[in-house]
Amino acid sequence: MPAGNVRAEIGYTEDTGRKPYFYANAHEKDYVPLKPAEMDIADARGIDTSLDREGFILVRHKSAVDDLTDLAAVAAVHAGEVERMLKEVTGADHVAMMPRGILRFSERLGQNDAHDNSHPARFAHVDMSKEAAAGARAQGAPEGKTIVRSAQYNVWRVLSDPPQDVPLALCAFPSIQDGDLLDCDAIFDPPGGAPEWSFGNYVIQHNPAHRWYYYSDMRPDEAIVFKTSESDPERAQLMPHGAFDNPLADKDAPPRVSLEMRGTAYWYE
Repeated sequence: MPAGNVRAEIGYTEDTGRKPYFYANAHEKDYVPLKPAEMDIADARGIDTSLDREGFILVRHKSAVDDLTDLAAVAAVHAGEVERMLKEVTGADHVAMMPRGILRFSERLGQNDAHDNSHPARFAHVDMSKEAAAGARAQGAPEGKTIVRSAQYNVWRVLSDPPQDVPLALCAFPSIQDGDLLDCDAIFDPPGGAPEWSFGNYVIQHNPAHRWYYYSDMRPDEAIVFKTSESDPERAQLMPHGAFDNPLADKDAPPRVSLEMRGTAYWYE
């Protein structure tokens, strides 16, 4: 096994016949019947991957923002940087960014309760269901343009030094089979008593054919781009992903801090 490859537990979900649901913050109220399975997770460094085949790539991308935990600066500056990068790597005519960044922290830091939606996702999941994502893409489409294709992307980067104690694993799209994805509800419970809201999501049940990847020793000047939805059924989409404990990181490894940005790309006629 190459040095960067690992074998670790993936947070699969058991199909009990009852629809799972999870909360952004109050995870004590989740119903996600986990059934973890140990899987080979290959180090994707040096492997040629494609956004439209496997569903993910690694890019070099340094921000002008010195502190990417400053979410005001992320919204004001970094969102535009990510928008330009997504246009470059996808060839899209337009990218609509969600300017708010999502910070996540290894549980070892003890900071999750002080932030909104900041837990690493310990269960493998897809960010939005096919139907919910199609609705979101249609809602954000530029007016006055004939859209021939649209897709959603997640841009994930670490802000902490390597090695990551809780990296991100991604399941290659060609290895996902019919029936692997289970309908789920994502429930957002904002701090301060704001009303809850939800949308469709997927968790994933175990299939030994799944091919999992991660990128070892990530740095803040690089980012994973992965596809979360797509209008073209022939292209990769609905990428399962989730956190796992890195067996190559010892107890003194820096606790992971990461930032996610979301963008929707549109191609015109």
